Amino acid sequence: MIPNRQQAYDILTKYTHSPDLVKHALCVEGTMRHFARLAGADEGLWGVVGLLHDVDYDQYPEEHCKKAVELLQAEGVDDSVIHSVCSHGYGLCCDVAPESEMEKTLYTVDELTGIINAAALVRPSKSVMDMELKSLKKKFKDKKFAAGCNRDVIRGGCELLGKELDWVMAEALEGMKEVADQVGLGMAE
Repeated sequence: MIPNRQQAYDILTKYTHSPDLVKHALCVEGTMRHFARLAGADEGLWGVVGLLHDVDYDQYPEEHCKKAVELLQAEGVDDSVIHSVCSHGYGLCCDVAPESEMEKTLYTVDELTGIINAAALVRPSKSVMDMELKSLKKKFKDKKFAAGCNRDVIRGGCELLGKELDWVMAEALEGMKEVADQVGLGMAE
């Protein structure tokens, strides 16, 4: 089965109890949906893959992208979705290479959404809504900022996609803005 959005969310929250990891999954989902629109692709599918990409991380961080196969197969998820989910860990924790544009996008934006989230949280507004690309680029260049986010993966993902880093960063920021209220990064009333 290729899960719909609600089914994917239910699977995610069955295995992921950390609010921060659920928030990250929602950020990646929103960003993936945005990129799907840009590509003229299936927003629902891209969103589901984004939502499920870290399904095993909360309970099995040492087996990340390996345990996902088992968990998603047990839920009856289609092998194509499982391959896509696992591909974001290529060269880091698994050998499943990203092949499609969707998989290459997931590989690229996973780490990037973490930098965007961290950059929003240090802003006076605590929001992505007033963040500009210039500010994000400054944070990206600071290797000590959000040091756990792998910039080499992001750059490599841009190369896989054949896109400029600035363009990918700008579009990922737009994707995050689309889910800002849902993930607590909107403007305070």
